[in-house]
Amino acid sequence: MQRRKFLEVTSLSTAGIATSTMIACQDPKSGSEVAVQKEINPIVIATWDVPNATSKAWSVLQNGGNSLDAVEQGVMIEEADVNNQSVGKGGRPDRDGQVSCDACIMDKAGNCGSVVYLQNVVHAISVARKVMEDTPHVMLAGNGAELFAYEKGFPKEDLLIDKSKKEWEAWLETKEYKPVINIENHDTIGMLAIDKNGDLSGACTTSGMAYKLKGRVGDSPIIGAGLFVDNEIGGATATGVGEEVVKTVGSFLIVELMRQGMSPQQACEEGVRRIVAKNPELDFQVGFIAINKQGLTGGYCIQPGFTYRVYSPEGHINHPSGSHIS
Repeated sequence: MQRRKFLEVTSLSTAGIATSTMIACQDPKSGSEVAVQKEINPIVIATWDVPNATSKAWSVLQNGGNSLDAVEQGVMIEEADVNNQSVGKGGRPDRDGQVSCDACIMDKAGNCGSVVYLQNVVHAISVARKVMEDTPHVMLAGNGAELFAYEKGFPKEDLLIDKSKKEWEAWLETKEYKPVINIENHDTIGMLAIDKNGDLSGACTTSGMAYKLKGRVGDSPIIGAGLFVDNEIGGATATGVGEEVVKTVGSFLIVELMRQGMSPQQACEEGVRRIVAKNPELDFQVGFIAINKQGLTGGYCIQPGFTYRVYSPEGHINHPSGSHIS
C-alpha cells in the first residue's frame, strides 16, 4: 500500500494571524484516513514593486478579511495613485488623449467580473466586482460599463492628469510607436492572495499600453489571459504586452501547469517560454507571477527589470524576477 506524504508545516513566530484547518491524510501504519491540522498562513503577491498596495491587502488579511476584499482593496491603492501612470487616475492615455481602463477580478468559487474600455471612473476593479456580484454577466464594455458604474454610485472623474497629458503632447510630435519596456508597456497591476481559510482570489487592473489605438484592449480584463484563479490549485496573473499573453492564454496555462505538478516558479518559466517560442524578435516585456494552494510563489519574465512583491509572515519583500534575457 502506498503511503501518502504528510505536508511539513513550519511554525513561524511572526505568523500571529495564522489559523489551522483539518485535512484528511492516510495513516501510514493503519492505512485509514485521519484528520490532521494544517496551518494556513495568509499571503499576498503582486506584480511590480507596489508596497502600498500589498500593505493594504495584507492589512485586510491580518484583520481576518477574505482574499477577495484583500485583492480589491490592494489594487485600488494603485488605481488612485496619480504617480502610477499604468493604472487608474494618472494613467497614460491612448493616442487620442483619452484614458481608458480595463480590470477583472476572480473569487474562490470561480466567479469573475470584468470591465473593458472604461472611462472616467478611477476604480475599475470595483466596477468589475459589481459586474461579478450584481449582474448575470462577466464583462461589460465601453459606454455600457461606464453607465453601469454611475448607476452603482461611482463618481465621474477625469483620469488624465497634467503630467500624463504633457507626455502625450510630446509624443504627438513624432507619433513614434515604440513603447518603453518596463515603463510604457507593462501597464498592469495584478494581485493574488490567500486568506486565513486558505481561499484564493485575484485582481488585475490597468490603463493599458501608452498611446494605444482607441478601443484597444489587452489581456488584463480577460479571464484566463491576464488573470486566472482555481481555488483547488492556485492562481496566476500577467503584466506586459497583453497581445502576447492573450495568444497563449497565459494565466490559465500557468495554473494548468501547476495542476500537472509544476511549482509556481516552473510554471511561470514555461509560460514565458511559450511566448518566446512564437516571437523571433523579443522587443517587448511579459512577466508572470503565480501562487499555489500551499502558498509557494514564483515569477518570471522576458526582459530584465520586472519585480514582484510578496507580503507574508516571513516579511514584505520585493523579489527581482528571473528573466529569459539576461
